[in-house]
Amino acid sequence: MKQILLITDGCSNVGESPVMAAAHALQDGITVNVIGVIDYGTIGELGGREIEEIAKAGGGLSRIVGTPQLAQTMQMMTRKTVVQTIQQAVNKEVKKILGDGSLEDLPPAKRSQVVTVVDDLSEKAALRIALLIDASASMKPKLAAVEDAIRDLALSLEAREGISEISVFHFPGSTGEPAVLDMDWSMNVSDIRTLFGRIRMKGATPTGPAIFKVLEHFRYGTLNEHQGRMAAHLDEEEGMPGGYVV
Repeated sequence: MKQILLITDGCSNVGESPVMAAAHALQDGITVNVIGVIDYGTIGELGGREIEEIAKAGGGLSRIVGTPQLAQTMQMMTRKTVVQTIQQAVNKEVKKILGDGSLEDLPPAKRSQVVTVVDDLSEKAALRIALLIDASASMKPKLAAVEDAIRDLALSLEAREGISEISVFHFPGSTGEPAVLDMDWSMNVSDIRTLFGRIRMKGATPTGPAIFKVLEHFRYGTLNEHQGRMAAHLDEEEGMPGGYVV
């Protein structure tokens, strides 16, 4: 399962449309989830609308978080977004198996078996997440709370039974790059906790180009020594239906 987890306050203002970029990600089998850290007022409304549109185009989930509740809510929503994305993908596979039917159409014993399989896959499915962090100037007051949420995400992923692999980007870059790779694909998710000292908040918000940069990394990026193992789990996870990659 593959996903981009975008953390932003919306209102991109440079380069290609982030909605179009998210649609391209979905075509590549990559779900785009968005956690919106927005302020109130007209700019916040515009940012919130864009956040919802990005997630919809990317086949993912969006959550809007107001600044006053940022520290606590961001941690909860980050976990919930990851878990729901896994569950969403599993439910798609169940629908393929059942056709036009539903779980309720099955006899109780069979329904219980399917639910057990769904729960098992949700916990054990191999997961690859690219975190994409908006580091534009407007996000500077919110970075500490974002850091808390990402640290919490690392703890949640470490507790999973399945393989979890993470890369981290922030945008914009300091030399005109749309996004900067802070951490290449790693199964040691605890490494994420040391990244935030490197991020400098500045500049505009090229969300669309940043998403395209992450897509390039999914396609062509240099992976760590666990690439073969990760690919095997993505394609051949025991008990997982064939072609099960989101």
